[in-house]
Amino acid sequence: MNAIIFSFTRNGAAISVKLQNYLNTCGFETGIFTTKRYRMMDPALKEIRPSLQEMCRDAFSKCRLVVFIGATGIAIRSIAPYLKSKTKDPAVISIDERGKFVIPLLSGHIGGANNLASGIASFLKAIPVITTATDVNGLFAVDEWAARNNMAIFNMAGAKTFASCLVDCKKVGVKSDFPITGPLPEGLVLADEGPVGMAITLRKTVQPFVETVVLCPRILHLGIGCRKGASMEKIEELATQEMARLRFPLNAVRGIASIDVKKDEPGLLAFAEEYALPIRFYTAEELNAVEGDFTPSAFVAKTVGVDNVCERAAVLDSKGGRLLLHKTSKNGVTLAIAAEDFTVDFTVQPQMMRQKKQKPV
Repeated sequence: MNAIIFSFTRNGAAISVKLQNYLNTCGFETGIFTTKRYRMMDPALKEIRPSLQEMCRDAFSKCRLVVFIGATGIAIRSIAPYLKSKTKDPAVISIDERGKFVIPLLSGHIGGANNLASGIASFLKAIPVITTATDVNGLFAVDEWAARNNMAIFNMAGAKTFASCLVDCKKVGVKSDFPITGPLPEGLVLADEGPVGMAITLRKTVQPFVETVVLCPRILHLGIGCRKGASMEKIEELATQEMARLRFPLNAVRGIASIDVKKDEPGLLAFAEEYALPIRFYTAEELNAVEGDFTPSAFVAKTVGVDNVCERAAVLDSKGGRLLLHKTSKNGVTLAIAAEDFTVDFTVQPQMMRQKKQKPV
């Protein structure tokens, strides 16, 4: 369950049933909960138990969206003990029990609450109540744009300054290590330096502006090969060592890839789980079909049927991307890193993106 709806009245329970169907069509797995008095209204409704507070605590660690249908005060009191930060909290939305107003309370940009509130309001024929300064002024929101374009964001304090400058009609800079297509949003200018700006790069140490918001697109793919029984710690050691040496944050990794004969390797699976990264396994035939200049190994070819696992897997998983790290070995583990082709496009329309939480670094 990655979305949960709480209601406390008959009207609220009825709205939650309709809203569950809508959110499920948006890709959410949605649970709906109400009081004991109203849970018999529909088979999908479940009772809030053992308490709203305890369910909110669990929801904050497991869900990407929490919806309250009822008084806003109930929502605020229920979530208050579990607030952490705008980069970690789920989207929280409050809807009145008549379904007239939809209010994003928390994580409006990064968690997508503003976008979700607008979609829900349209579905319910209600009024979305958006209060974030950039939205009400029709300005570019750097944290929202980063979230819906699958970018890790660094320096959230800088993001506040960035937004304040735009609201105050000041220009902010943009520096990108990737090609930019289309026009820049209002208030943004290309620059190599300046007081405030954002840098779109794979290296969070890049700081061209006095106050820099760094956006790292999640486009890196780790190709990993290993001996049978290689531990998670050995895989992690090599991966973190090389990512640090190249100054890439682990937040920029989108996935892990290997050969299918390694699909049951406990260490490899544990590493993927530890960092909340998807892992894909390819056949020797699929890896052999990848074009490129790879580091061959006769032993590997004899053992698994392909002359190189890590480089080919990284390139294949990145959809033909560029190798940034060729085969590197340590303690029975091999690693290669490839990056997807990436272009910055500010004209991409909003979409409800629900990323699995990654381990912060």
